[in-house]
Amino acid sequence: MSKSPKILIVGAGIGGLTAALELAHQGLDVTVLEKGSVPGGKIRQIQVGDALIDSGPTVFTMRWIFEQIFNECNENFEAEFELEPLDILARHSWGDGQLDLYADKHQSAEAIAQFSGPKQAQLFLEFCKTAQKVYEALKGPFIESPRPNMLGMMSALGVQKSKVLWDIGPFSSLWSALKHYFPDPRLHQLFGRYATYCGSSPYLAPATLMLIAEVEMKGVWSIKGGMAKIPEVIARLAQKKGCHFQYNSEVQSLQFSGDKVCGVQLTSGEVIECNYLIFNGDISALQHGLLGAKATSAIPKSLKQSDSLSALTWSMRVKASGFPLVRHNVFFNQPYQSEFSDIFEKKKLPSNPTVYICAQDRTDLALENNDYERIFCLVNAPANGDTQSDDEEIERCEQKAFSLMRQYGLQLQEAEITRTSPREFAKLFPGRGGALYGQATHGWMSSFQRLGSQSQINNLLLAGGSAHPGPGIPMAAMSGRLAAAMLMERLNLIKQ
Repeated sequence: MSKSPKILIVGAGIGGLTAALELAHQGLDVTVLEKGSVPGGKIRQIQVGDALIDSGPTVFTMRWIFEQIFNECNENFEAEFELEPLDILARHSWGDGQLDLYADKHQSAEAIAQFSGPKQAQLFLEFCKTAQKVYEALKGPFIESPRPNMLGMMSALGVQKSKVLWDIGPFSSLWSALKHYFPDPRLHQLFGRYATYCGSSPYLAPATLMLIAEVEMKGVWSIKGGMAKIPEVIARLAQKKGCHFQYNSEVQSLQFSGDKVCGVQLTSGEVIECNYLIFNGDISALQHGLLGAKATSAIPKSLKQSDSLSALTWSMRVKASGFPLVRHNVFFNQPYQSEFSDIFEKKKLPSNPTVYICAQDRTDLALENNDYERIFCLVNAPANGDTQSDDEEIERCEQKAFSLMRQYGLQLQEAEITRTSPREFAKLFPGRGGALYGQATHGWMSSFQRLGSQSQINNLLLAGGSAHPGPGIPMAAMSGRLAAAMLMERLNLIKQ
């Protein structure tokens, strides 16, 4: 029996963890190297006082991807996670009124009718039908495909599903496409916000991103133990199957033998050999030579990408009162377009930031007592963490954000706060100035410009939010699956 090839995975983010689980399940020799002390990557918790606060992704959707992964690895997803479905997807406020969106679209339509009138409610239901068609059209030939191109995808779609995309105007922006459905500017703003879920501007993102509305209506859950439970469980299951994890192990450079990767050197000086390597980090770290000059050849020199959003965040242990928070809340600001022109054109923090608030001890109900709770707040920011030096700009943006929350009725008292800016994100996730979603999805061709699992170095594969199919927990997990599948195909293995 031939010796199993040694596989290194750099980065214990969700893409690397998913690949590790699937490869270890096949009995392969897998080691995951992670510079942090725990798995998770961008799924991270910050300790504030005696509270652990989810301070990365806060929304769990598309559970079918994880159910598939667990089933194929002979594991029981439901036995590992305690999930609670959220009836209220999010509560939105413009200061003079609030609107809840629900998992049940008809309940949302009733709320919209009360908020904006019956005509707008009817248009919303038409929008839901279109979003569902777009999702169903793209699920197979794009989300689950190894690396789609426009021609191949249209061929796979066939005439009927291709028509769905042409009808929404695939060359138009999300903002432009939403005009037909949302004459109420507040709802236009609300549904345009979905572009930020993949780090993009609604004024530049393609119309196909309306499918995110359908993803949310298929279910949003809270996880007992927080979002960090996801990487914790996957790492434990991979370890049970023989995967080795080496934490506090930062990779300084890739080592080469000829034109192939033969190992890595850690910042400690230790050299670890491998036959194959999966890089679960931003591809810009390779492209910009952060892992050695020779590693730059992994990424095409012609690849040009615009950076996605970063963020300015506050992780808080606090007493909150006044505004009736649910788990997910959005406080909108005006004028809306200035937020994105500030970030993407002027490369500065927004003067009029919209504030997202995740009240992690709540679901659809308010807290029963006025005790301390865990709250995570976020405003969008430019990915300028490598050069950002203006602390006054950060302070101004913070004052604007907290002033908006007070203006909308939310009182935060006795707060213990940890702030994270693009500068810290750039250190945590090097290569792209603190951009949290890889490239921005701007323009109708941007989704096809993401690299697939295969880099230009034969035995170096890619996973994570900067690779296909893109950012977000489910998509990053899918990237790990695709990388694992490509490697198994290379080794002539059939999934067990």
